[in-house]
Amino acid sequence: MNSQRFIFLWFFAILLAGSCTNKSTSNQPKKVAVIVSTLNNPWFVVLAETAAAQAKELGYETKIFDSQNNTALESDHFENAIVSGFSAILLNPTDSDGSIVNAMKAKDAGIPVFCMDREVNSPQAATCQILSDNYSGCVAIGKYFVQSLRTKATDAPIKYVEILGLVGDNNTWNRSKGFHSVVDHYTNFKMVAQQSADFDRNKAMEVLESILQAHPDVNAVFCGNDAMAMGAYQALVAAGKAKDVGVFGFDGADDVMNSIRDGKIKATGLQSPQTMAKTAAQFADEYIKGKRDFAKKIPVAVELVDQENIKDYSTPKKR
Repeated sequence: MNSQRFIFLWFFAILLAGSCTNKSTSNQPKKVAVIVSTLNNPWFVVLAETAAAQAKELGYETKIFDSQNNTALESDHFENAIVSGFSAILLNPTDSDGSIVNAMKAKDAGIPVFCMDREVNSPQAATCQILSDNYSGCVAIGKYFVQSLRTKATDAPIKYVEILGLVGDNNTWNRSKGFHSVVDHYTNFKMVAQQSADFDRNKAMEVLESILQAHPDVNAVFCGNDAMAMGAYQALVAAGKAKDVGVFGFDGADDVMNSIRDGKIKATGLQSPQTMAKTAAQFADEYIKGKRDFAKKIPVAVELVDQENIKDYSTPKKR
């Protein structure tokens, strides 16, 4: 009789302990991971911090992971997010093709992935992709590029350089294609060099320094992002050509917006990392709460900002 009573009490204690553990776990806030390609670029810092802040405001614990433009490191972050019980992943991919396998791992584990700014080349991998309209944005830059440089009105060809971003990122080629869809129609515009600088400021400076040695008479430089535009401008300053060569960027980063105000950079395409990040966080919240019907891609408009309309944009606050 005593042994039966002991077994009953032991079994009851086990049930009670399990009940307490489940209750404690269920009361813990859900977690959202923010995995970004790099935090070595202020623009992506804004994207990551905005996404994390929005998710936190919606009631989630958040953690930012820096992939350092390395798909293998990004894979480690996904493994971490999966085993650590994150409920959603807000992703800025390192590579349009290379990141597919990581997004699919999360999907197979029942974790939705919402891409911000950069896309993965699979309609099945991500729940939704919130992307800047890079092509249209660079069509506008291409038009302004031609318009501003044609005022030189000389018989000699207008020579320019294009500095590309990461070759594995679709944004690189969408921007380049949008730009060339306009500029290539003008036969007096000649691209004398096209080279990648991986969206990196220092690499862009080094790339343009090298190009200027072979082509010292270039008239303009089109850069696939603003970090590279600032690097290109530094190279031109060092070569004593900053006043003679126009620099065009893409992103709307604070330093380039200020450089446009100062008459240094000609123009940029203003993206909204805040819009993309907040939308991704809101969609993750809706998914966690039961929604499943999301558009596969949502384009976010890009605005052309130049030295004429920069006055319409407020001076960026220090972050």
